[in-house]
Amino acid sequence: MTASIGNLHRAQRFVAQSRKLLQTRHDGARKTIILGGSSISGQQKQQYRFHHPDPFNPKTTMGWRAALKEAEIPLTKFNQETEEGLRLGLPGASSIDDKTIPTFSRGELPHFAGINTFLKAPYIEDAKAVGAYDCAVVGVPFDGGCTYRAGTRFGPQGIRRISALYTPYNYEKGIDLREQMTLCDIGDVFTIPANIEKTFDQISNAVGHIASNGTMPIILGGDHSIGFPTVRGLASVTTKNIGIIHVDRHADIQEKDLDERMHTTPYFHATNIPNVRPKNLVQIGIGGWQVPRPAVSNMIERETNIFTMDDIEKMGIDKVAEMALERAWDGCDAVYMSYDIDSIEAAFVPGTGWPEPGGLLPREALKLVGLIAKEGLCGMEVVEVSPPYDHADITSLMALRIIVDALGSMVSHGTLKKCMNVFDKEFVPI
Repeated sequence: MTASIGNLHRAQRFVAQSRKLLQTRHDGARKTIILGGSSISGQQKQQYRFHHPDPFNPKTTMGWRAALKEAEIPLTKFNQETEEGLRLGLPGASSIDDKTIPTFSRGELPHFAGINTFLKAPYIEDAKAVGAYDCAVVGVPFDGGCTYRAGTRFGPQGIRRISALYTPYNYEKGIDLREQMTLCDIGDVFTIPANIEKTFDQISNAVGHIASNGTMPIILGGDHSIGFPTVRGLASVTTKNIGIIHVDRHADIQEKDLDERMHTTPYFHATNIPNVRPKNLVQIGIGGWQVPRPAVSNMIERETNIFTMDDIEKMGIDKVAEMALERAWDGCDAVYMSYDIDSIEAAFVPGTGWPEPGGLLPREALKLVGLIAKEGLCGMEVVEVSPPYDHADITSLMALRIIVDALGSMVSHGTLKKCMNVFDKEFVPI
């Protein structure tokens, strides 16, 4: 008992001394340790200084550098949009102090009002005018290729609706899509619900038309069966080779499913196109309990490039992205990204037809997309968003974020139009 009391007293003395040692006071933005009630100075002060970043030094945190970078971004298009809003929407009531507010909502604000194009970008009713823009968003409301839960025909609507939540400015990246690129919404492809093949022809024509005008197509799916006709549309207007980076939990490389070219089949048919070679197909995130065995033999026969979640966990996102880009770009002049929302951990994306636990976390997915996109893309799609199964629009929001992060990465690295000069053939409708 005496020994225990002695140990207790020694422990109490140690705690008291430690507390005295670790008393701190703020000296401007720095913390100086107080030892024995007196300030440390000179070499001792340098020795005992806390090693945290100084948030007021622009050289220490990315957050502070991002704040400083905002001043470098112009407001030209924002001001033009504001003036146009007042002209078209009429000046606001005299009681309103902010004279930039019109009577009728026009442009970005308020986020809960207005017509929901993608990011409230201009809607171009005349499809022939698409060539005036860097990128065009096109919806493909189709779920005729679903083999389990349908609802992806409402994907484009869901993504557009939640896109009203966003501004075109990203703080960390220090970019503003409104100021640094041009974006339009060309509307939806007229799909044929009861006929997959006719719908495929419509999709290929739409994508081929957009790309042949030098504009990057951004496709809002729709189930993943559209992955074949989107690539076919791109390949039809170029003599160059196209690589594909396909992020998914499912292989999607069967020849047929339920006797049709369903959403489990796009990359069997896409890699039959002469300038879309299997060696340039990279599939990331494949695995779990939903990869049909008939797909595996096709993967082996065609020698595609496959990365499972175990590969990602073992090698890391940076390494997998590096390897994926190397294989997709090998002998190619452009790369297309197909992003299936079910590649993300099912807890974060309930609104999809084939949810599969164990996928990418949202932050991992966004990092992967940014690394892939920074090298430039000739187009991209986000598929399998099914709003009827969603909760609070979180799946649609994730799809939106994937698209804007890809655009932001290309704008940041100056690669937005890198691939668009490959479209060197005249568009001939099917």
